[in-house]
Amino acid sequence: MRYLQSAAFFLLAASSSMSFLPKAAIAASEETPTNNDSRLEDQPQDATVGNSLGLAPRALSESSASENVTLTAQPTAGTVQSDIVPSSIVPSIEPAAPKFSKLRDRLLGDSAQPLPIEVRNRRQAIESELSTQTRWAQSAESSDLEIKSLAKLDTRLEAGASFSEAVAQANTTSEIEADEDGNGLPTLESPIPRPPLIIESIPAPPPTTPDSETETPSEILDSETLDSELGAPSEASGREIDVVPDSLTADPNPLTFPTTTEEVSIEETQVITLEQAVELAYRNNQSLQAALLSLEQATAAVREARAALLPGIDVTANAITQESTRADFLEEPSGIDTLVSGSTEINYDVFTGGARRASIRAAELQEEISTLAVEVQQEDIRLTTANAYYDLQDAGEQIRINQSFLEEAARNLRDSRLRQEVGVGTRFDTLRAEVQFANARQAVIQAQSQERINRRAIAQVLNLPPTATIATTPVAVAENWPLDLEESIVLAFQNRAELEQQLYQADLSDEQRKIALAAIRPSVQLFANYSAQTFINDNDGVTDAYSFGARFVWNPFDGGAARASARQQEIASQIAEEQFSSNLDEVRFDVEQAFFNLQANQENIATSEVAVVQAEEALALANLRLQAGVGTQLDVLSAQSELTEAEANNVAAILGYNRALVAIERAISNVSAL
Repeated sequence: MRYLQSAAFFLLAASSSMSFLPKAAIAASEETPTNNDSRLEDQPQDATVGNSLGLAPRALSESSASENVTLTAQPTAGTVQSDIVPSSIVPSIEPAAPKFSKLRDRLLGDSAQPLPIEVRNRRQAIESELSTQTRWAQSAESSDLEIKSLAKLDTRLEAGASFSEAVAQANTTSEIEADEDGNGLPTLESPIPRPPLIIESIPAPPPTTPDSETETPSEILDSETLDSELGAPSEASGREIDVVPDSLTADPNPLTFPTTTEEVSIEETQVITLEQAVELAYRNNQSLQAALLSLEQATAAVREARAALLPGIDVTANAITQESTRADFLEEPSGIDTLVSGSTEINYDVFTGGARRASIRAAELQEEISTLAVEVQQEDIRLTTANAYYDLQDAGEQIRINQSFLEEAARNLRDSRLRQEVGVGTRFDTLRAEVQFANARQAVIQAQSQERINRRAIAQVLNLPPTATIATTPVAVAENWPLDLEESIVLAFQNRAELEQQLYQADLSDEQRKIALAAIRPSVQLFANYSAQTFINDNDGVTDAYSFGARFVWNPFDGGAARASARQQEIASQIAEEQFSSNLDEVRFDVEQAFFNLQANQENIATSEVAVVQAEEALALANLRLQAGVGTQLDVLSAQSELTEAEANNVAAILGYNRALVAIERAISNVSAL
């Protein structure tokens, strides 16, 4: 409360300039057991304000807050006092450079929790050195140069240089590149530029060691696992191709399967586009191949039905050997006789009661239904392949986003440890940074696992060979849908194969009804027969005969079985009509749902792109505010999380639009000409 009262009194006393006591200094003073509180109580408030006014007045407006300043703890009369100090004091750390030369190595050591006595001694030594080397009165030009020097220092630290080397390089570069106008200085409107994260490949999974589960964030950050993990080559790396190679074609024998480990290890990765993936699915997918085989069955059934239009020919032959006896009272056997006979009969159905014509028509309708089933299967495979392709793209983007967040979390953790070591940060901030880093690393691992699952899922859809896999092209927004909602609905009613299938099914049931009624109708058949026979053991020669005529068959009563069967088919036709009406409503809903999703995601793309830009700017401002002492680490953590969420929302909007586009194409069907 004493600190808050002093700050309030200071705000009232100095209207044109302000000096805030950073939370880091407060936390540092709380962690180091001193008699500061009692000494502050002994000091009058006027003295505290006077010490605070020892700084040159600086207005902390939104524009001036962009100047890169550093937080310095200045002990006066045994009291730890923290003020917003110009970054010009940073070069004066050079005498303490030997203490900082091993700072980075120590920060990346086995533990982020030094002994309290060591922390206390180090803080007191650093605060003493900083207080003795403080320079308050400097020109504006010198202050600008030092601010730019600190910006260079931050960049060098991120690049991995030691603290002392980074300070020296930043000062040297600032003296060479600084101009009189202070061009290139970081501001709130133009924050310190940071190198963009370039994800060239998907990282490999983390090594599984017996003690990996107990690995602490310090050990994760200390080891080279992070760098190798973020930059490791991925199994998804491959080259984009123009034509789908034959190596991605499935084995024509569906009964073959691998028997060795070499036959299931991935040896080839091809980067293919969505259209190439669809073409590959048409070539390999088992469900589509089964639909094509069903179509061949239906075609053979049509030929079978049309065979009734031609006459039938029956040829028979017999060879019978028998023992004959004399026709006298002795009945003595006369020997063995062999009878050879044969006959040929031609039949033709002149009238079948409508069964023949109905059977042919039913087979043709079944062939049409099978053809439409192939079309439906193709559209379903296209939709399934597109969704699996977009799922793989989404997994890759999640890896990229989470890797970016992981690198930012690692940088934030390093900065938090540096602030804690120099006395302007707290252990609480470091712990929060370690938690954020651990969560980010888990998100990367989970994204990698999901990417592998999605890769195998699309391999299953495409029925790829056991040793091959694919990678996707970068995420991009698909083309615009050219039709409005009403035109899309009408076009879907005209193109959907499912609607035609129901109409053909109703006609098929009607033909089946005719076939059932033909059983109680008369039929007429023409026939011609020729037969011949002879005994081989006799010399009687060959006897032959021929006949021709017509047969009339009529079964006027069968107990009502034929009419009952006809009624069943009539009801089946009515069911098909009702199903047509239901499918009509379903088709309209599918089109409307896809169209509305298309519109929503199209608007979300623009919104999410703006949100990503704003989140990047907010993160840069949060880092600047933290460096200037007017922000908190919580602001940085929140800004990092919001940037990750914004990037994920942007990817979700783009892929949602692409999924909605393939969904409306599936809802309409046959839209390749649009």
